[in-house]
Amino acid sequence: MTGRRLPLHSLFLFLLPVIVAWFGVSVAGAIGLALLMLLWRWAISLSAIAAPARMPELELESISASHFVEKVRWSLDRLGVDYREKPVGGTLGAFFLGRTVPVLKFRSGAVRSSIGNSPEILRYLWGRYAVERPDEAEFLRPTPERLAFESRVDRCGVDLQVWVYHHLLPHRELTLRAWGAENPAIPAWQRLALRLLYPLLRILIRRAFRITPARHAKAVAHVSALLAEVEEKLADGRQSILGGDQVNYSDLAFAAIMGLWAQPPQFGAGCADAVRVELDRCPPAMQVEVRAWRQQYPRATAFIDRLYQEQR
Repeated sequence: MTGRRLPLHSLFLFLLPVIVAWFGVSVAGAIGLALLMLLWRWAISLSAIAAPARMPELELESISASHFVEKVRWSLDRLGVDYREKPVGGTLGAFFLGRTVPVLKFRSGAVRSSIGNSPEILRYLWGRYAVERPDEAEFLRPTPERLAFESRVDRCGVDLQVWVYHHLLPHRELTLRAWGAENPAIPAWQRLALRLLYPLLRILIRRAFRITPARHAKAVAHVSALLAEVEEKLADGRQSILGGDQVNYSDLAFAAIMGLWAQPPQFGAGCADAVRVELDRCPPAMQVEVRAWRQQYPRATAFIDRLYQEQR
């Protein structure tokens, strides 16, 4: 209930100046309307405490195609906990609401709390489920080596965002598909907003990620360097990148982040099918770089494919 009331309250809040100007409301009347809006917001907050909205224990706010979301989604699936995924339309949240994904929402008593950023979410999952279900959560155990590797993987995740947008932004329909404009799980108004606001969003993306040929070249070099490092580590036949035979979250993180370009069929476990852009539809230069990575780093790419086939 609260989730439906908040957007309505926000709409009236944005329309308040228009109402005041249109109807020539006096100063006293404008102050009265402002106080009424405050009381309305207070009532919404009280209703959340007195009659909490029905929601699952965990809710993952996502962009379906996001590799950072996939990193968290995969860990949640591997844990075997119940959660609901709530996809949003592309970059709307980042540029108009100041929110990035993934965001994990959970109940904390009568309060609904949230955590953003994939590393922080995984630390929360470890801290909580290492006690509640220690065997299932063991793969999430953080060690200094795993944390350092995860940090490098995440930096390459940003480089891959630059790489994707360098190639896809000139192609409106491909970008809109990746953002979810054809995904029925995303609210219709968001899908429409993506199409209407695409020219503005494209400009904002270019500036936010500094999309230039030089930045693209650096991104490719960074991704190639990480792939080369993993290629070398896997040469001794190990099953986990950092050593040992047991897969842990750092392996899943690597596969999920690199899954953005490798695009194994299991990416997203069904949640990203409506936003998938098949390789043969991608721009030719993008296809060349994907095939080059697969050819130059066969062990690393085979590791990604194997994890998705066997663990996803």
